[in-house]
Amino acid sequence: MRPYWAILSARCRMLLQYRAAAVAGFGTQLFWGLIRMMILGAFYRASTAAQPISYPEVVSYIWLSQAFFAMLPFNTDTELRQLIRSGNVAYELLRPVDLYGFWFSRALALRAAPTMLRAVPMLIVAGLFFGLRAPASPASACAWVAATLAALLLAAAITALHSISMLWTVSGEGASRIMGIGAYVLSGMVIPLPLLPDWLKAVVYALPFRGVIDIPARLYTGNIPPEQAVAALAQQLAWTVGLIALGRWLLARGTRRVVVQGG
Repeated sequence: MRPYWAILSARCRMLLQYRAAAVAGFGTQLFWGLIRMMILGAFYRASTAAQPISYPEVVSYIWLSQAFFAMLPFNTDTELRQLIRSGNVAYELLRPVDLYGFWFSRALALRAAPTMLRAVPMLIVAGLFFGLRAPASPASACAWVAATLAALLLAAAITALHSISMLWTVSGEGASRIMGIGAYVLSGMVIPLPLLPDWLKAVVYALPFRGVIDIPARLYTGNIPPEQAVAALAQQLAWTVGLIALGRWLLARGTRRVVVQGG
């Protein structure tokens, strides 16, 4: 485990240096959070039907999703992309460590470090000025912490799978665009997932993206009660294990027939 912890620590330290980007990202996320609040506030004021999630819960849902936006697997490791495009990925194949574990550690740092820079100030500002409430109960708070950690592992597994796909696609542009749109829409960043039509929820709830934003946010607000937390966490971890297994299989298959281009 020491090599993987070392790469995780080193990558996090490197990514935590981009403070100006974090400040810019914080401002962007704050702006879009206010826009989402205005749109959904208008919807709740105009609607007379009972909704599956209350407006105060929606407000907290919005700010939690904005705070943890960087956790979404909407991009891939740019250094790995360059290594694959240049042919220098051959050096990665010579490392005396498990290659999937190495790339997963990089993906984990890519998802964790920017999130740490943005989440804390966003939660503080939203809690003081924009209606973010405290967790519904101590049990909800504990479930939220566990679900957030599980979401980080799930997001890293998706990111690692995305990186592995570039062994075939090389540029990765098409996969990045599809992954970005899919992660953004299907995680609850556009519309809180409980507000989707019932026929669509049945599909979206079965996909892994829900586990990155929707499950932690709804556990925090109490919309998913603490007694259902085990099932929600089990879904996150099941997808994580499945995606890791798929990533390992694809990486083994790809490295057996890899053709190094460039370099």
